[in-house]
Amino acid sequence: MRTRNLFGVTGAVAAVLVLIAVAMPAVPLGHGTHDGKVNHSAHFFVPSAEQTGAIVAQQALAPVRGSEFRADCFSSHRKGDDPIVFPGQAGVSHIHEFYGNRTANAGSTLESLSAGTTNCDPVVDLSSYWTPTLYKNGQPIAPDRVTVYYQGITQMGNAIAPPRGLRYVIGNAGATNPDQNPYARWSCLGAPESSRDFLTCPPGSKLQTYLDFPTCWDGVRLDSPNHRDHMAFALGQTCPAGYPKVVPRVELLITYPVNGGGLTLAGTRDGALVTNAPGYTFHGDFFNAWNQNELQRRVSTCINGGYICGTDGEPIQQ
Repeated sequence: MRTRNLFGVTGAVAAVLVLIAVAMPAVPLGHGTHDGKVNHSAHFFVPSAEQTGAIVAQQALAPVRGSEFRADCFSSHRKGDDPIVFPGQAGVSHIHEFYGNRTANAGSTLESLSAGTTNCDPVVDLSSYWTPTLYKNGQPIAPDRVTVYYQGITQMGNAIAPPRGLRYVIGNAGATNPDQNPYARWSCLGAPESSRDFLTCPPGSKLQTYLDFPTCWDGVRLDSPNHRDHMAFALGQTCPAGYPKVVPRVELLITYPVNGGGLTLAGTRDGALVTNAPGYTFHGDFFNAWNQNELQRRVSTCINGGYICGTDGEPIQQ
């Protein structure tokens, strides 16, 4: 059975209170270049106090009555591309590790991803998922595996299949301290503790990270100018006003074959592309290119029906 690494109930409540106290208003976003420097502001984002509380509270939630299906994926390639934040601008981004669709690059569209192939099981998931590349002592590290969970944690009976082409980003790549990025969550395989910055995992263990995406959609836009405003985190079981459609939570569980120290991330600091960004700058992107019929079947059977399903979308547990 999968063990969820959390702060613990007391720690989560305390974190919510601290974060709400220090959270800043949402930062305006954009993308492109300025004075020869890369502007990654679409990934530089401190959530509002309300959404900070919702993010932290959501991290403690397991799927309701099961209500889950998954895709098992692997690192496909790494590139200095970001098809959402820098579409059509090859090499402009810091280095990302791409999972799933083998064709993902700066020029990716729904059409190109749909014509591609994937290393995910099931092969009907042609989506692309990406996060900053992890480095250990300056060397890039590919994950052992990436498990992509789709979970019914918000109004599971009302959840709908995300539309093809839906894309969004989470995380704060520009965080200057752990409190500015409540999305990030690092842990060690088999241990209950987690942190917004890297943990020094003991010999014989492995580094893991969880990344949870929001569950409320405005029901109209497949993207928005800052790649976030069309999505929101639920406040308990209630989606905020303006976000009437519930979708499954996408959760990335990434396991890396490393332990100990010397860990950094690809990132952007003061407009420069770096490989020594701290763990609390972790962030992620999702570009949905599932076969819609298969995705709808899984949402109906597993999410709405309240079953834990395998990669084939068939129930294995209720």
